[in-house]
Order: sequence, then C-alpha cells, then structure tokens
Amino acid sequence: RYRVAIPPERRISGNRGITPRGVGLVTKFVVQSEWADAPHLSPEAQAQLANSYPPHERDARIRGVPQLGSGAIYPLAEDSVKVQDFPLPAEWPRAYGMDVGWDWTVAAFFAHDPAANLYYLYAAYVQGKQEPSSHAAAIRAFGPWIPGVIDPAANGRSQKDGMQLLRVYRDLGLNVTMARNSVEGGILKVYQMLHSRALKVFASVKPFFEEFRQYRRDMNGNVVKKHDHVLDGVRYFCLSGMDLMKSRHLATPADRKSNYELPPGAWMI
Repeated sequence: RYRVAIPPERRISGNRGITPRGVGLVTKFVVQSEWADAPHLSPEAQAQLANSYPPHERDARIRGVPQLGSGAIYPLAEDSVKVQDFPLPAEWPRAYGMDVGWDWTVAAFFAHDPAANLYYLYAAYVQGKQEPSSHAAAIRAFGPWIPGVIDPAANGRSQKDGMQLLRVYRDLGLNVTMARNSVEGGILKVYQMLHSRALKVFASVKPFFEEFRQYRRDMNGNVVKKHDHVLDGVRYFCLSGMDLMKSRHLATPADRKSNYELPPGAWMI
C-alpha cells in the first residue's frame, strides 16, 4: 500500500457530499493520479518503467488517461499523432470526409502541406439530430469551396437510399462525391499514414482523440462500431478524398462567401 501525495488542486475538501441515498458521508471517491504524483518514483525509475510498455499504452500507464490495450486498432501513442494548432496557409489544399446519420453527422476537415507532403486534420464538425439543411449550412461555413467525400451507404442504408441522400446534400450546396467504403482497407491506410507521421491531428480536435482512445476490435477481431464517427470521416478522406483536395485561390468569389451561425450543441473548431 502506497501513500500518494495529491496536489492541492486535485484534492476533494471535506468528507460530505452526494451519495446514492442523498447527502451524507462519502466513503469512496476516485482521483486520477500520475506517476509524477508518486514521490517514491524517481525520474530515472519513471523512464525505465515507461520504456517497458508499448508506446500506445504509455499515456494510460503514466498519466492515467483511459485507453485500450491489445484491442486497440491504432496502437500508437497519442503524442505521436497530436500537434499544436497553427495558422494554416491559405493556399494549402483542403477537403473533408463526411459520415452521416441521424444520431451524429460528422465532417472531418483536412489540409495538405505540399512542400512537406504532410496532411493535417485541423477541424471537425460534429452534430446530431438535425436536418440535412442544418448540417449542410454548418459544413459550408468552413468554406463553400472545400470539396468532400461521403459514404452514401453509411449507417446501414441501402445504396439507393444512400444515393438519394447524396443528391440531397449536393442540392443543398455541398461539393460532395461518393467515397469508397472499404473498412479494412481504410483502417490500414489511416494506420500507415499515422504511423509514418504523414498525417497529424491538431490538438484542438478533441472528438478525434476521444474516439481514437476507444477504437477497438472485439474478441472475434471485428471492429466495434461505436463512437467512431470522426474516425469514419478520416477513413473516407484517406481512401477517397486526398486526390480531390482544392485550394481556396482556385474557388470562385461566390464560393468564398459564407454566413452561418452554428446550431446549439454542435462541435465546430
């Protein structure tokens, strides 16, 4: 049994609070602590322990960040994927991958640095339970000139119904084309780009990292299709959107204009 020194800002003052039966004595609580909070672990010991774990497990071990172990589809350290936000040059080509559904509709936006041949996931639109007109207006607010790819057969739709939805979004002003929906091929493509560091993700795109930590296979090796909407958009882009990327200076003056207020509850960064 170890006694861990908890910094003052993480301590819970008092011993009374809300219990299942109302206000009373709190006998259990959870505190997320890091190796740095353990005075018996020297920096040298921490480094030695860290090197004994695979890179994708280190955030969970060192900082207590919840993350999957052997079932993770992308067994990569989060820090190897994440970059701090920076202003994007206006001339960099852009495109997005779109995953559609009533519960959640997502558009993952990418920029390409042609000089270094690097791709950046720099923003995401995440919103549920809205009509296509609302989603289309929000996505156009990122730049009406930006092309996208969408999976018309996503979320169990028939190909016929999916193509009708594709036409609906086109009629609403989105420049979208049909994406390839090869799940395993797309996962491999995304993994290769992340592993080779050809694809980076802005730190502010929090929905990506929330899904990244949970994206896994079940005991039979099948992809668990939950909480993966942003990652589906990433997969569609990597399979079908890279060749469609377009620079702002190639857009028409009308396409550059956008006046839109985000609906309540949407994530737009």
